[in-house]
Amino acid sequence: MSQRRRGNWAERLPITRGALIVLGLEIGLSLVWLMSDPDGRFTLAQYALATTDNVWHEQRFWTLATSIFLEDQFISLLLHGFVMWQFVPVLERFWGTPRFFRFFAVTSLAGTLGGTLVGLATGRGMVPIAGLDPFIYAAITAFGIVYAKQPVQFFGVLPLTGRQLMLGFIGFLVLFIGLQQLWELGAAFAAAMGAGALMVSKKWNPGLTWNRWRIRRARAKLTVIEGGKAAAPASSRPGRDEQKWLN
Repeated sequence: MSQRRRGNWAERLPITRGALIVLGLEIGLSLVWLMSDPDGRFTLAQYALATTDNVWHEQRFWTLATSIFLEDQFISLLLHGFVMWQFVPVLERFWGTPRFFRFFAVTSLAGTLGGTLVGLATGRGMVPIAGLDPFIYAAITAFGIVYAKQPVQFFGVLPLTGRQLMLGFIGFLVLFIGLQQLWELGAAFAAAMGAGALMVSKKWNPGLTWNRWRIRRARAKLTVIEGGKAAAPASSRPGRDEQKWLN
């Protein structure tokens, strides 16, 4: 009875299990940051925040993962909560939780990798790539591809389709990044969104491409056999009996 009650309680929540876990991890680590004193924040930034210097000069590669859950702005944390509660669960319900977690991991790591690598080129080694922003924009891109014609209400006011929502966010990000010249952050968003688009694309998805190659390879090995034995040479075959042939 208690398990049934817990299941019914979880099903009534508007947020899905995977999205709740991701959001909970970000809230937990971010609250530690926001409630810390300057010395605590400095230590946390050294060992949990992904910057070009931290990752590629100090070789703290684990920050590529820990930085995903560290948001240093309280307003951004609230916006993340809203998107994760109302928007992202649509994708998780469509994919299932395991695939959702794969999408989250790939796009988030692509974002931190892309942003910190561009920092090597710009020479700005202390620019942080943190929080769920890269994943959230990747999720919006995926929504725009999967639900291209789906009508949505942007903040409950502006009627859009999924594709229009995606294109609107892309246009906003181009202006936001270009006007402020936040190239490292722009690279993080672009890498995450590109990875997300590849993962949901039927044409360019690496997993689907691999499966298609395996199917073609398997088909190339199939042969037609006669009576359970290898087919005889064409010159010595008798008239074809359709009942003996197996595919």
